[in-house]
Amino acid sequence: MQSAARRRALLEQLRATGYVATGGLARQFGVDGSTIRRDLAHLERAGLIRRTRGGLLPAEPAAAIDVPYDVRRTADLAEKAAIAEAAADLVENGQSVILDSGSTAYQLALALRRQKKAIFVVTNDLMIAVCLANDPTIRVHVTGGSPIDTAYTLVGPSTVTELEGLHADWAFLGAEAVHHEAGITNINMVELPVKRAMVNAAERVAVIAASPRFGKRALAPVCSLDAISLFITDDGIADDERAHYGSRLRTVPIATRHAETPAEG
Repeated sequence: MQSAARRRALLEQLRATGYVATGGLARQFGVDGSTIRRDLAHLERAGLIRRTRGGLLPAEPAAAIDVPYDVRRTADLAEKAAIAEAAADLVENGQSVILDSGSTAYQLALALRRQKKAIFVVTNDLMIAVCLANDPTIRVHVTGGSPIDTAYTLVGPSTVTELEGLHADWAFLGAEAVHHEAGITNINMVELPVKRAMVNAAERVAVIAASPRFGKRALAPVCSLDAISLFITDDGIADDERAHYGSRLRTVPIATRHAETPAEG
């Protein structure tokens, strides 16, 4: 295989899976290690890949780079806390739950901890794992994977493999954007295989997202609306958006947009 074809095949693999381990690439393409290193250096200089420890991530356009976790965690906090309480009410004692990564899912972890239900939680979010680790009523399993640079999210083939072997009662999925035609879409492509595996592993899937996320489209598709059992958001969602989701839409009131929200400890 010529270098151009090899690099093109590597990019196609990376875009399809969101993460590629570098360890077996030379064997996969039938070349020596120095050849693969030159390929990777070429793709990195071209701005097409990002190297991480032991693997590769897609290099996304600057406009599509995910917002750092510390910034997202404090945005729309009242809305996220209210959404989280409504989502936690759906979970029954003894059930198994998959929690997606992100700030709204973190608020859901706090709500579940307050409700003191005996449940089993699987997550790829390290902050959620820390939040729930010392709760005697909640059993926590953290997936394998490699952390994303700007977040505390684990991604990669091992994350997907673990999720594919599960069957949970609920999956609570965060969303960068929700659109009645485009479905659930996401900014960060490396998360796509993980989110899809979460959807497939659960009996019921609920999207938990603040109202500004609705009616928007992001870079890459996660799944269609048909895969979602419930959409939980705040009552700020526009009237013309509500009709698209029918009985699957649940909105929670926000008494004031400036009220104090539950403490995060």
